[in-house]
Amino acid sequence: MPTALATEGEFAGWNRWTGDPFEDAVGPFFFREGSDGRPVTAFRAAPKHMNAGGHMHGGCLMAFADMALFTIAREALGGQHGVTVALDSVFLNPGHVGELVEATGEVTRGGGSLIFVRGQVTAEGRTLLTFSGVIKKLKPRPAG
Repeated sequence: MPTALATEGEFAGWNRWTGDPFEDAVGPFFFREGSDGRPVTAFRAAPKHMNAGGHMHGGCLMAFADMALFTIAREALGGQHGVTVALDSVFLNPGHVGELVEATGEVTRGGGSLIFVRGQVTAEGRTLLTFSGVIKKLKPRPAG
């Protein structure tokens, strides 16, 4: 999936995926290489990300974790497209408007057609969600 580099605002210098209508509606979500060389995915929590109780909506956290899954696995994907075939999550703390929400993680197994990833979503030093997922690499579609 193509990316675009943010050139202004809080996330100047970060990348974001482009061409995904759902992510455009839910995000924007950004990513870059962290100081330890591993990918970091982030967004600033806004009112649109909250539920009726004033806490971050679980669906928002899971959508963000799904996006982070692909950011973490980007190198293992090697430019191929993929789809999420499993995404498990554990909700631990609520997120709030205005917080910087970040996801980090690692590929635990890659190769062949499946990539296994685990990670965590944090805000202000609290773990909001832990997740693990599996991505299936897609074969290129034949032309025609």
